[in-house]
Parts: sequence; structure tokens; C-alpha cells
Amino acid sequence: MLDVIDTPSPNFNDRKLPVSLIILHYTGMKDGPTALARMCDEDAQVSAHYMVEEDGRIFRLVAEDKRAWHAGVSSWGGKSDINSASVGIEIVNGGHDFGLPDFPQVQIDAVIALTREVMQRHRIKPAQVIGHSDIAPGRKIDPGEVFPWNQLVSAGCALSPADLRPDGLDCEAALKAIGYGLEPGLPAVVEAFQRRYRPASITGIIDDETEALIAGVLAASRT
Repeated sequence: MLDVIDTPSPNFNDRKLPVSLIILHYTGMKDGPTALARMCDEDAQVSAHYMVEEDGRIFRLVAEDKRAWHAGVSSWGGKSDINSASVGIEIVNGGHDFGLPDFPQVQIDAVIALTREVMQRHRIKPAQVIGHSDIAPGRKIDPGEVFPWNQLVSAGCALSPADLRPDGLDCEAALKAIGYGLEPGLPAVVEAFQRRYRPASITGIIDDETEALIAGVLAASRT
């Protein structure tokens, strides 16, 4: 078991669904203490189950059997109450508003260790570890393009696309089958997909590479 620092937040209620997802966020604030204070402020009405500091310390704000308030208006796999279906992990990082800094290795090591434990407790598969941007296309862009998803993939904590070449793929239907909600519109959903799987080029356009990645993610998510 990991060492965690209990810092209870008042911002939670009862779950309505079993845990089936892990949602990764960046805090998007100037530092960890500021983010922690906000998530423990009753007036803010936001929280997460965990926050991982830049130095690797893990704070527990809400028990996993309770519904933390981190996902907002979002959807995945046809579910719209993502707060009820997920464990939310906030990762201290200034994000886009603070220059999109790199994530320290000690922090990513802690994120991986925490994610692995949560996966084991709730029997969550790698395909069910996703970013805030995945569940809220067009509204959220965290954990951002520099988040090292490849390290989570190597640790078995996130999905890697299969190496496929699609033939006549219905990309819109495939994105929906992967889990994306299409309500924000296809370009916003494609941007969210690219931010996760091709962060070097986020265009919102389904080019050949994006189509192949969509096919690969769909195939990998079904294994």
C-alpha cells in the first residue's frame, strides 16, 4: 500500500454507479498548496479523490467509495455521471495557463503507482484510464500534450493503439465505440483524441494517421 496524506475535502456525495474509470487531470494552478486549498474549500464545490504533488507526495481528499466532484459536464461510454463512475486523480501542474511545464519523473512514478493500485482495487483495465480531455472534448484540455502517457502505457496503466491500417473505417462510429461522447461535435472530439494519442499535431481533422490511430485504439480497447 502507498503512503498517502489524508487531507479531507467536504466536497463529495454518494456514488450512484460502481467505479469503472480513472480520470487523470492537471491542477492548472500555480502550485500544489493552492490547488489543495481550492479542492478543500466548500464554496469551490470541486474535489478529487487524490492529488499528486510534484515531489511525489500523494494526498487523499475523498474516499474511493464516495463521489468526488472532478469531472463536471462529461461523458464516456454512454455514461454522463462520470463523477459517480470514476476515481479522479489531480496531478499538480500549471498546465496551459502556466506554460505547460514538464511533469517531474518522481511525480509520474507516483501517479503510476497510485493508478496501478486503484486499477487493482476496482479491476479497471488500461482502456479505462483516460484524461479529462477525453471525457469533455471542446471544454477541457488536461492533462495536456506533454503528459507522458507512454510511461503509463509501458507500466500497463493506459492503452496503446494496436498497429492497424483501416479499410473503410467509420471514424465517427469508431470514436463513439471507444467511449467518446459526440455531443461537442466531431472536430472537438477528434482534437481530444489527437491530444491523447497524437499530441504533436492537434488539428481536429481526420487524416490518414489519425484514422489509423482510431482503428488501433478501437481494436486495442476490445482485447
